Amino acid sequence: MITDQKEKPSQKPEAASPFEQRVCRFCGTPLKQSFVDLGMSPLCESFLAADQLNQGEVFYPLHVYVCEKCFLVQLQEYVSVESIFTEYAYFSSFSDSWLAHAKKYTELMIERFGLNNRSHVVELASNDGYLLQYFVARGVPVLGIEPAANVAEAAVKRKVPTLVKFFGRELAAELAAQGKRADLLLGNNVLAQVPDINSFVAGMKILLADRGVITLEFPHLLRLMQENQFDTIYHEHFSYFSLITSEAILSAHGLRIFDVEELSTHGGSLRIYGCQAEDSSKPTSARVNELRAREESHGFKKMDCYKSFAEQVRATKRALLAFLIEAKSKGKTIAGYGAPGKGNTLLNYCGIRTDFIDYTVDRNPYKHGRFLPGTHIPIYKPERIKETKPDYLFILPWNLKDEIIQQNSFIREWGGQFVVPIPTVKVYP
Repeated sequence: MITDQKEKPSQKPEAASPFEQRVCRFCGTPLKQSFVDLGMSPLCESFLAADQLNQGEVFYPLHVYVCEKCFLVQLQEYVSVESIFTEYAYFSSFSDSWLAHAKKYTELMIERFGLNNRSHVVELASNDGYLLQYFVARGVPVLGIEPAANVAEAAVKRKVPTLVKFFGRELAAELAAQGKRADLLLGNNVLAQVPDINSFVAGMKILLADRGVITLEFPHLLRLMQENQFDTIYHEHFSYFSLITSEAILSAHGLRIFDVEELSTHGGSLRIYGCQAEDSSKPTSARVNELRAREESHGFKKMDCYKSFAEQVRATKRALLAFLIEAKSKGKTIAGYGAPGKGNTLLNYCGIRTDFIDYTVDRNPYKHGRFLPGTHIPIYKPERIKETKPDYLFILPWNLKDEIIQQNSFIREWGGQFVVPIPTVKVYP
C-alpha cells in the first residue's frame, strides 16, 4: 500500500455550512428548485457498536436540489469526504454478481482497446481491488487510487498496487509528471461521490494519455426517476447524473463522451466512454446521440420534469408502510437481507425500525455485531436466517435481488417469502 499522510485531498476538506447559499457544485448557479426531501438521516455507512446505542447520533438533511442551468441533481456537502471515506464499510468483493461484472468489463476493455503489458490502467476509488485484480491476472500494469486505508489494505493483499489518497487536479499532476498517465482510466460509482467535481474531472483530463480512454459508471438519473429509486440517495452520493449533464461536465474540462452503454447494474446505470476532446480517432457513436435525444424527450432540459418526483417518493413510502403494518398485524416475522447504504436511506425515511424488521444479515464480517445507523436494527451473519425462519426476507440491496433470492431459496422450505421494496413493494413466493 502506498500512503502519503502529508497530501491533502483536492476536494474540500471541511463540510460546507448549511447556512451558506446553496450553489451548483458544477456551474455555481444558486440552487432553488427542490428535487426531493427525504428528511434527516445519519451517514449511511456509520454502523454502530453495541456500546454506542445509548449515545447521540448525528443526522444531516437529505434534501436534494436540481440546478436550473445545467440540470445537475445534487445534495449539499454537509459532511467532509474524509469523514465518510477515510475508513469505509463497503467492500465490493462481497457481491458475486459485482465480481462477475468486473471480470466481464476487464475482458471487454482488453479486447476492445488492445490493452497489454505495455499499457497502464488506473482505477479511481478502486476499493478492495475487486476489479483491478483481473487486469493483474492478465499481465496488464495497474494502479488503484483509494482513500479508505482499511479497504485499500484488502486490495494490496490481492497484489493490486494502491495509492491511499483522494483524487483531484494535484494528484493527477503528480502522477502525470512521474510518467504514469493512463491508457485506461476508470471509475465505477465514484463520480457521484465527489463533492469537488470540477477538480476531479480536471484531474482525469491531466492523467489521461493522449489516445487514452476513460470509462465511468454511475446510476442513470432517468432510471432513478422512472423506477422510483430514491433510496440510492444518501450523503456519500453528492450528485445524480443524466447523459446530458455528464456530457456538459466532461466537455467543460476538455473531454468528450464518444460512446455509452446502458447497464443493468445498480438498478440501471450508464457506462460512458470518454477521451481527450482533440482525439479524432474515436468518433461519437449513434448510442450517444440516441440516448441524448431520449433524455431530451423525457424533459431533462425542462424543470417540470423534475418537479413530480417528490410525490412519487411519498406514495412509495405510504405503500411500503401499509404492507409492513398489515404483515405485522397478522403476526408475521420479518428479517432483512443486507446492510447497504440504500437500505439505510429507505429505513430512516420510512421510519422502519425493529418494530417492523427484527434484524438484518450481511455477508461482510465488518458489519457483524453492529447496528444500522438511525434505526438500530442489529446485523448478523447470514446463518441467522435458518436459525429464526422468518416469514419474510426483506431485500434491502434490491439491485442484487436475483442473486440474493437464488442464494436464499431455502426459505421456501418453511414457506418464507421475499419482499423487494423498490420500485414498488413486491412479494416473491
